[in-house]
Amino acid sequence: MAIQWNIKPFDALSVHELYDLLQLRSEIFVVEQNCVYLDLDGKDKLALHLTGEFEGKIVAHARLFKPGISFDNASIGRVTVAANYRDRKWGHDLMRESIAGIQNHFGVSAITIGAQLYLKKFYESHGFVQTSEMYLEDDIPHIEMIKE
Repeated sequence: MAIQWNIKPFDALSVHELYDLLQLRSEIFVVEQNCVYLDLDGKDKLALHLTGEFEGKIVAHARLFKPGISFDNASIGRVTVAANYRDRKWGHDLMRESIAGIQNHFGVSAITIGAQLYLKKFYESHGFVQTSEMYLEDDIPHIEMIKE
């Protein structure tokens, strides 16, 4: 069985989908990374939500933003794949789907991200280049990257 990808605006998410994707983000960004921060930043309502579902469960998620919300360019954020599925390389599928989603829904190709520094090579493999010095966000090293 393959992963099923869906893109929906916030208002089209079911209560169950919203709960599942927020639970996944909390598992990754709060528990796994041992980082206390406010995940609910007010931007979920402005995003398109790309979800990857496998065997009835959301196992991957990213937020897609039109230009001007997080950066001047379109952007991708909260890129997550459940820990027990990372060996399937679905993170790469998630990025390909995210980039295509930005192009298809917003009609632009320039994308800016705030990437965790340890994932630099992963994002470079999808055409992103580093455009900033390292900075700390919630005590985690990040860099800004752009894909033209």
